Amino acid sequence: MKDISEFDVDGRRVLVRADLNVPLEGDVITDDGRIRASVPAIEELVGKGARVIVVTHLGRPKGQPNPKYSLAPVAKRLGELLGADVAFATDVIGDSAQAVVEALQGGQVALLENLRFEPGEESKDDAERAEFAARLAAFGDVYVGDGFGAVHRKHASVYDVPKLLPHAAGPLVLAEVTVLKKLTEDPPRPYVVVLGGAKVSDKLGVIGNLLTKVDRLLIGGGMAYTFLKAQGYEVGKSLLQEDQLDQVRGFLSEAAKRGVELVLPVDVLAATHFAEDAEYEVVDATAIPADREGLDIGPRTRELFAGRLADARTVFWNGPMGVFEFEAFSGGTRAVAEALIRSEAFTVVGGGDSAAAVRRLGLPEDGFSHISTGGGASLEYLEGKILPGLVALEE
Repeated sequence: MKDISEFDVDGRRVLVRADLNVPLEGDVITDDGRIRASVPAIEELVGKGARVIVVTHLGRPKGQPNPKYSLAPVAKRLGELLGADVAFATDVIGDSAQAVVEALQGGQVALLENLRFEPGEESKDDAERAEFAARLAAFGDVYVGDGFGAVHRKHASVYDVPKLLPHAAGPLVLAEVTVLKKLTEDPPRPYVVVLGGAKVSDKLGVIGNLLTKVDRLLIGGGMAYTFLKAQGYEVGKSLLQEDQLDQVRGFLSEAAKRGVELVLPVDVLAATHFAEDAEYEVVDATAIPADREGLDIGPRTRELFAGRLADARTVFWNGPMGVFEFEAFSGGTRAVAEALIRSEAFTVVGGGDSAAAVRRLGLPEDGFSHISTGGGASLEYLEGKILPGLVALEE
């Protein structure tokens, strides 16, 4: 993949596909990590005199304009971080976008409205997607792909547009690929993966692939209860995917066959209901009361996981250990994060909720070797899948 340095962009229109898909409460951004991560590429282009047109998606508006998913708050925050006004187009390829792009001068930045307001962006129909891509590409002279969190999608702005313009990978994408290659090609050992989050089904492929590569797999979060159930234990009202039990039993068998240490919680915080102020008690993971649900790993599990991370030389962590948004049930996620910070390993936080938890819990981001902006894209790479956005940038 080429990088930005290989292009003379002075005075040229550079279309930057970023990933600014940030969480919003109304028009308030609750975690601006992805916006901050996009700033270096934009600043580099601005410094070279480019006319920068940033495009991104936000949420799932399903192909039509929806004020709930407007990028207006993102444009404002991006301008604050850049220390300069960011022109905002109220549509994607319409009159507003045309006017904003035409008015741009060298060293200025514009943000177009949410790509997913246009049905062509996510269309499964190649012709419809290509038509939208051609109109979007008309705004640029050069394309820079810097939204790693979207490269696993065969969407117009990710897959089709770079085929129409001279293109380069931005620094975020290049950094992600370098890190993920280190995790997959010859990682220093012991190689430990920590997986959490709500659902086993979200991580089926990556678990199957990792069992052939890792030395230890630590399972927490909501997905742990399906593993406990697969071992024959009752899990009360805890999150459970009954339809995944056979698959999980297969993982347990495969781990044993390959000599992979698969570590599950030994105690949990069992709450009366799902709420920040719910009453809870610490119980053995094998004895969760029928009327309670596990919302976090317990203190013995936190010590157990920290111990299994202490001698690691490579660690990949994806998914919280509990409902970290609730203070009472954030301790497990904090314990894992702090164990990674103490570690001398090469530590990678796999984006999504894990990265959000690091910031929400006030932990130092430089305490980790790398915090991914990828989430699902990182998991699919580790799963061994072909990522359309990377294929397009490599061509």
